[in-house]
Amino acid sequence: MKPHLIPALLLSALLLLSAVFPAPVRAEDSDPDQVEEEISLDAETEEESPGPAEPTARDAFIEDIIALGKELYDKADGKYQRAHYKGDIYVCKNFTVHLFRQTRAKYRMAEYPDRELKIPNNLPEKKCRPYAYGYCWEEIAASDGNPFYEAAQFLYDKNLSKEENIELARDFMKQVRKGDFFQMTGDYSGGKGAHSAIFMSDYDPETDSVRSLESNRAGKRIKGLRYGKVMYDYELDIDEWIGFFCRKKCGATLYRLRDDIIFAE
Repeated sequence: MKPHLIPALLLSALLLLSAVFPAPVRAEDSDPDQVEEEISLDAETEEESPGPAEPTARDAFIEDIIALGKELYDKADGKYQRAHYKGDIYVCKNFTVHLFRQTRAKYRMAEYPDRELKIPNNLPEKKCRPYAYGYCWEEIAASDGNPFYEAAQFLYDKNLSKEENIELARDFMKQVRKGDFFQMTGDYSGGKGAHSAIFMSDYDPETDSVRSLESNRAGKRIKGLRYGKVMYDYELDIDEWIGFFCRKKCGATLYRLRDDIIFAE
């Protein structure tokens, strides 16, 4: 081979190798426009993520009820309030009814905007049989102003074991949601019979508890008259609630505000 042909052959070989095995691209050699584009896309995705939902009229109604409960709790200042006579607002059901009636004027149901909202009375004793009085309310149609519906109910089943009834009662209490009105009959720390409360939070699976707003579950007699304690944001394990109403001929019901609560015009 002629000496002057060797450099030409070497050059051809190098060009062939560079085509088959291209040189690696260093980070500093990457396209800066592409990097900027990727960053801007990430930023755009973050900006488009939805924020918290706007409070509804239903939410506002619940907050008004809780706020008024806080006022009465603060006013009581830890002292027992008279809960003896029919008109005393610190009787358990009177308390929840009072909170509802004092805050309802601003709200209506979208389906029946001309109807003033009303809260049902407890079902009369004779109609509760064979269960004890106090586990539920009268049935009043939404068209008559009732903004609640029955969200869940537990009734002790004598055909099941105690353990089976407790499991059903636990499933019932796990359905508690913020703003639910609670009605039960049982044997509790401060009395025996009917009791009413309002739950201030959803059931919390981490603590296995709920938080309530209520009056007269704990009470005492002063000079022959019944006095009850006002409770606000009171946390209690659901098993303790279950111990109150998971008894023969007893039960409990959760009542929930309808979703179509609106502001009154």
